[in-house]
Amino acid sequence: MTFSELGVGAKVLQAITELGFERPMPVQEVVLPILLNEETDLIALAQTGTGKTAAFILPLLTNLLYDNHDPNKLNAIIMAPTRELAQQIDQQMEGFGFYVPFSSVAIYGGNDGGAWGTQSTGLQKGADIVIATPGRLLSLMNIYNIDFSGVKYFILDEADRMLDMGFYDDIMAVVNRLPKERQTIMFSATMPTNIRKMAKAIMNNPAEVQIAVSRPPESIRQMAVDIYEAQKTAFIVQKFRSSGDQELKKVIVFVGKKQKVKELARTLRANHIDARAMHSDLEQKERDEVMLDFRNGKVDVLVATDIVSRGIDVDDIPLVINYDVPRDAEDYVHRIGRTARAENKGGAITMVSPEDKRFFNKIERFLQKVIER
Repeated sequence: MTFSELGVGAKVLQAITELGFERPMPVQEVVLPILLNEETDLIALAQTGTGKTAAFILPLLTNLLYDNHDPNKLNAIIMAPTRELAQQIDQQMEGFGFYVPFSSVAIYGGNDGGAWGTQSTGLQKGADIVIATPGRLLSLMNIYNIDFSGVKYFILDEADRMLDMGFYDDIMAVVNRLPKERQTIMFSATMPTNIRKMAKAIMNNPAEVQIAVSRPPESIRQMAVDIYEAQKTAFIVQKFRSSGDQELKKVIVFVGKKQKVKELARTLRANHIDARAMHSDLEQKERDEVMLDFRNGKVDVLVATDIVSRGIDVDDIPLVINYDVPRDAEDYVHRIGRTARAENKGGAITMVSPEDKRFFNKIERFLQKVIER
């Protein structure tokens, strides 16, 4: 099936073609026909990296082309848990929306005063589409008189992550300002009880689709190394020294604690391995610079906390290394899901110390497989 057969608008199709997308991904084939019926609410279980962002952007732009909406008011709100994911959605919106006459504004914290002015102006003067983190949107709502009466589309991306981060009350504060007659769309990797509760509160008889079980794709070769804690850093150094040049490019090493992130990045650089650290102590400008350099191949190894386990938009990561075992199976899935994206193949190595074995056994039970040693 083609994008045209799914009902995507002609001007959106032109952008899709020029961006080099030939056929819809499975999530898009399932979701687009539902969302192009703007009367239908939707809950979609889909992992990051499956093409879900385009699955809600393409029907949103198409619906705005053909529906009856007020061009002088806000028409759509897309909420995301982190500034990194909001930026990623904003970038895709610019690409897919190149030939359509709609304006969008991305609203997230961690930037300078000039960005605050741009964001508040976009909200007050009626950008067609707002892409926002919950906290920043609520802050602007509390200061300015913003007209939400024209909002016809409300989209929550990575809803489970937003609730994990404590944004339930912020989301509900926004929902209470929206028109009752709207299309509400929720994407989530998992469907815990709190997501069900929120869906019941804000949605109207939603359709529900599950694109894939929340487990890693088979295109990721998962491996584990039984190792003592004190040996881990030396193992990573040796791994990089013995690897070919290609495998050294765009590798992510996930570490549970930010102090260890800093130490490991310094140690790798001392061993002539081009590594940078990514953690919550960095200012937003520093995070953006690190991610830009990593995305452009100027940095070989990104040593990171889970701040980048979701929302990072880099398709050609060949290897992910878990320095320590995540305490939650879902975190493991999201970490290793940074590789083998966009139909590429990839590898994931997890270092399992004796103290971590019970957590890794829990992950194997979740995956219903024994990881290759």
